[in-house]
Amino acid sequence: MKKFMIIPLMVSSTIMFAQDLDGAWKLTHKNGQPIAQEEHIRIYQDGYFASGAKMLEGNKFIGTLGGEYSLEGNKYVEMLDFNTLNTQTVGSRQEYNLDTKDNKIIVSSNVQGKNLIEIWERVSDQEDDLTGNWVITGRQQEGKLSTMTPGDRRTVKILSGGRFQWIAFNSKTKEFSGTGGGTYSAENGIYKENITFFSRDDSRVGATLEFKYEVKDGQWHHSGKSSTGAPIYEIWSKYKEAYKPN
Repeated sequence: MKKFMIIPLMVSSTIMFAQDLDGAWKLTHKNGQPIAQEEHIRIYQDGYFASGAKMLEGNKFIGTLGGEYSLEGNKYVEMLDFNTLNTQTVGSRQEYNLDTKDNKIIVSSNVQGKNLIEIWERVSDQEDDLTGNWVITGRQQEGKLSTMTPGDRRTVKILSGGRFQWIAFNSKTKEFSGTGGGTYSAENGIYKENITFFSRDDSRVGATLEFKYEVKDGQWHHSGKSSTGAPIYEIWSKYKEAYKPN
């Protein structure tokens, strides 16, 4: 009798873990080879994901991709909104198998006769006031606050597991404007970013930026000074609530 009790519990645990991808992950192996010269960080949150990659030596930006995803059992599907490594995949549906083992996920597929196997290890699943997938909906310029409704062109910022990444892109034209990311903290109204990769300027890596934040009526009010010293005031809204596809 005890044996029959243990087996369902093990299966249930595996399914629950597979459905809980929220947090930050690091690529450790690809097609059996360890990832030693590069850093690939992937963030999952609220049905959205973003991956950012750089060279460890010199911090040269490699690329980024992301969009919405779904997971049913071990069937993992991505709908890409942006992909600097292959823009032709933007708007396409990518299907994979996803398995779990020892706090890792194994993503596999066969693309054009070639096998792909990636192993990602969880970095963290910690949460805080700003954990979520956000899209910018307001910006103050010269004392005036302008609002916007995100469509094909939008700027997304995903935060989870102590990692953040922002991406500016146009999913219709497949145009990519820029991205950056790293580690962050959000505590007692102070938001700090530690930049670990930046697509436009590798020299920005290592910089720490500090801002004030407040979540009001479900919106993230973000204020302070940019890396160039210019004052900023931005409003970010939850992606699923604010994004209006054209």
